[in-house]
Amino acid sequence: MKSNELNFEEAIEKLEAIVAKMESGTSALDDSLADFEEGVRLIRICTAKLEAAEQKVKILIGKDGELVEDDFHAKD
Repeated sequence: MKSNELNFEEAIEKLEAIVAKMESGTSALDDSLADFEEGVRLIRICTAKLEAAEQKVKILIGKDGELVEDDFHAKD
């Protein structure tokens, strides 16, 4: 699966698996380095998807028919 085909949840799931594997301490150095590199790639995917979602929320928030930029605040 290509990185641009991963959705946010899939990327997080893969990242969590890598973290668990690395925390176990059973991998060889080369394997740990490869896992670290994959983790960085997945973090970049997640960050990009979060930034895109944030921009979409800002665009969709409107006031009196005009688009205004406002931060998204989750309701408690």
